[in-house]
Amino acid sequence: MISTFARRCRRAAIPTTAGLALVLTVGAAPALLAQDAPVVFRGGKVIPISGPEIDAGIVVVEDGKVSAVGDMNTRIPGNATVVDTTGKVVMPGLVDTHSHIGGPSGGDSSDSIHPETRALDSVDVRSSGFWRARAGGITTANVMPGSGLLMSGQTVHLKLRKDPKTIDDWLFCEDAITDVCGSMKMANGTNSIRNSSPAPGTRGKSAALVRQKYIQAQEYRDKLQDDRAGATPPPRNLPLEALVEIMDGERKVQFHSHRHNDISTLLRLSKEFGFTPVIQHGSEAYKVADQIAEAGSSVSITFVDSFGGKEEALGWTMEAGGLLEKAGVPVSFNTDDGVTDSRFLMRAAALSIRYGMSRKAALEALTIVGAEQLDLDDRVGSLEPGKDGDVIVLSGDPFSVYSKVEQVWIEGEQVFDLSNPEHRKYLVGGYDVYDGMAAEHSHEAAAILHEGEWR
Repeated sequence: MISTFARRCRRAAIPTTAGLALVLTVGAAPALLAQDAPVVFRGGKVIPISGPEIDAGIVVVEDGKVSAVGDMNTRIPGNATVVDTTGKVVMPGLVDTHSHIGGPSGGDSSDSIHPETRALDSVDVRSSGFWRARAGGITTANVMPGSGLLMSGQTVHLKLRKDPKTIDDWLFCEDAITDVCGSMKMANGTNSIRNSSPAPGTRGKSAALVRQKYIQAQEYRDKLQDDRAGATPPPRNLPLEALVEIMDGERKVQFHSHRHNDISTLLRLSKEFGFTPVIQHGSEAYKVADQIAEAGSSVSITFVDSFGGKEEALGWTMEAGGLLEKAGVPVSFNTDDGVTDSRFLMRAAALSIRYGMSRKAALEALTIVGAEQLDLDDRVGSLEPGKDGDVIVLSGDPFSVYSKVEQVWIEGEQVFDLSNPEHRKYLVGGYDVYDGMAAEHSHEAAAILHEGEWR
């Protein structure tokens, strides 16, 4: 199977060895780190996710990375800034696998499938919506275009660092032009069916259109892999390139799906074309939990805690998280902001515990499972040496209604402080409390309606 790197070398008509030297040179460049001195979180209850909770512990972050996690005997660097977390809870930053903050957009109504469009070309990183996310303890977000199309485009994985100038400051990838910087948003069911041309109109036609596009991508990949002497690479095809990256395991699929039969359909598609999807929403995923587990897939739940919404979600139960856990299906929670405000992601896990989910699985659903669903678990999702120093400090247990996010640190730099009045308003204020929030909320709502998304 030809690699992304080799494909790009062929596109540029440069020898593979020369391309490799270039990649190594770029990869060897020193990272630009904002952290000036080590930061130590000392005395609080540490929930590392990757191991047992520590009643009174220490977390050390150096050069943007976690360097140590342990009890009160853990060595502290002499030049460190010490944050006293006595009586507090320290845990990794939360991972939101499904958000629409920042005004992302994707494909339009000219076609039902737009894999070439990219959210990173539309997201406004200076949007105040990202402050809401930080106020909720979210440090990593998968920002997606809507679900009004079978394939609305590429999502973007973002690290919500301090004071971004452009979206490049928040990307996990190195090069926004050539690298895979996000997942692929796919959808089936009511949203993407619609009735006006060129929308598919039926569930059967929806699946057929997706199959046809992947078959075209298979044929495109075969041509890319043709190493016969004199073989001419095909012209670049941005939509098919993105699908080849999916089939080669280089790009994850985030698949909007609610009903059990739609979930079964997407699992058949994924088996046929060799990818493992993350099922987004999954309102009736518990009805086919064994099938999902057998496929090695996982679910990112958008927790429904009030009446209203779409007919497809009528089968939803608050026991979904626990039922999926019992079936061996990895589960995360997402906000689908603005379905759930980014400030309230932890509430979904807390309610799921009350309806049968274990505390361990609920903590993992906020952190490491989401990181795995974005293929970022080597960077985020737990506090362990070598991972990014993304730390949140809570006033109490994460599943208590009385607990608040007091501090958020990303790669050793503080990005949210509840004691700062300018930061505090993003946690406790409504949309009209500060300039820009109401306008942004209206803009995002208008964009969603324009794309035809009914979450």
